[in-house]
Amino acid sequence: MIEVDWSRVADDLDAFGCALIPGLLAPQDCAAAAALYERPALFRSRVLMQQHGFGRGEYQYFAYPLPAPLAALRTALYPPLAAIANRWHEVLGIDTRFPEAHADYLARCHAAGQVKPTPLLLRYREGDYNCLHQDLYGELVFPLQVALLLSRPGEDFEGGEFVLTEQRPRMQSRAEVVPLGQGDAVVFAVNQRPVQGTRGVYRVAMRHGVSRLRRGTRHTLGIIFHDAG
Repeated sequence: MIEVDWSRVADDLDAFGCALIPGLLAPQDCAAAAALYERPALFRSRVLMQQHGFGRGEYQYFAYPLPAPLAALRTALYPPLAAIANRWHEVLGIDTRFPEAHADYLARCHAAGQVKPTPLLLRYREGDYNCLHQDLYGELVFPLQVALLLSRPGEDFEGGEFVLTEQRPRMQSRAEVVPLGQGDAVVFAVNQRPVQGTRGVYRVAMRHGVSRLRRGTRHTLGIIFHDAG
C-alpha cells in the first residue's frame, strides 16, 4: 500500500466528512480486483439494486476468507481510521472505543452475532445508479468506510460520480461530489460525524450514493470495517 498522509485525511474528514486517497491501488491491481466479479465462488451473496429500491446496478458481498489482497488492505487501513473514529466518539460523547487491531474489532462484531463479511464489489452499467444510503448492517457500526474506484473514468465509463450528502440540524442538505480516478479511494463517514458549531459540537447525518452512469461499465470496491448480522 502507498504511503498515506493520515494527518491530511483526518483534517479533510473533520472539514468535509470525506477524504481522497489518490492512487491507493495501481492500475494492474484495479484490473485484477474488478475481474473477481466473474468468480461467484468468492462471494456470499449477490444483490440487484432495483429489486430492493436501492437504485439500478448490482453488487456482490465477498465471503470469508477474503481474497488475500483485500484482506491485507482492510487490515492496513483500519488502525489509522480507528484513531480518527475514537477521536470522533470522544468529541461526540459516545462511550464506545475501537481497538487498535482490526482482528480485535471483528472479534467484537462476531461476539455480537455480526459474522457476515461486508466488503463488496459493485458493478454499474449504462443507466445504473445508487440511491443515497448508509451501510449500517447491525448494532455495531464502525464510523468510517472506504470506496475504491477500479475503472477508468472517461475510458471505461462516463458519469457515475460518487456523491455524499450531509444533513445539519435545521438546515437544508449539502451535497459533495468526489472526483475519483482509477485506483483512488475515498474515505467517508458511514452514519454521523461531529461538526463544530457556534454552540458546541453537534452530529451531522451523512449518506452516500452514485449518480447515473451515462456510458460503459464501472467497478468499485467497497471496504466496510464492521461485519453484518
